[in-house]
Amino acid sequence: MILPDDKRAPPPPYPSAVPPRRSWDGPKLSDLPSNLLLHVVEATFPPCSPVEGHELQRRNLYWLTVGLRLVNRGFYIACMHILRSTYVEAYFSLVKRPYSSDPFPLCSIEASGGTESPASSSIQSIQRETEVLDHFIALKTREDVWLDETDLHLEREESFNDLFALMQPRRRMEDLLRYFGVRYGYITISDSPPSGQTAIPFSQLTVSFSARKVRLLLRCHPSSYTC
Repeated sequence: MILPDDKRAPPPPYPSAVPPRRSWDGPKLSDLPSNLLLHVVEATFPPCSPVEGHELQRRNLYWLTVGLRLVNRGFYIACMHILRSTYVEAYFSLVKRPYSSDPFPLCSIEASGGTESPASSSIQSIQRETEVLDHFIALKTREDVWLDETDLHLEREESFNDLFALMQPRRRMEDLLRYFGVRYGYITISDSPPSGQTAIPFSQLTVSFSARKVRLLLRCHPSSYTC
């Protein structure tokens, strides 16, 4: 049956404005406490098997390095806790004698004169050698996965050479400079020391390291220091 247009019912009225959507304020995975988030990350590891368990674990460590730790701050801290504790022994074994090593900022509060440093609330460590350890982890996880993928891949020794012949002793020297400089009042952790204080901000100090000489470099602020 066909109805003429004048006898058809009019279309239903549409609302003048679409009601706003409610924002979802429920709990998120990143809101979990750090200890529970660490258990979540640990649960991503497959169970060990005699045949391919270790290879799967190395792939998972590589995934933590290039993927999961970049999600947010909470995942970064949990992933780096696992990665650093896994690879720190291999890192120590490659440190060249007679250099010492301390990549973990265990005494950063003590070294800053008994007060917490401004960088302690950040994921960036005050211990500069920690950066070398993180570079080593990124390189080592990649090399391990490539070695598992093919027997034709040869581990590049020169990559580790750059880390432990140059970067590690230089960063370790800067950490020792910070520790003893703060202890005796010559260096401060704060980037903006109070007026009248003669201590040099640690962020402006670097070490130039080579096989024959070591130089201490100061990046001077025009309004505070004269070079």
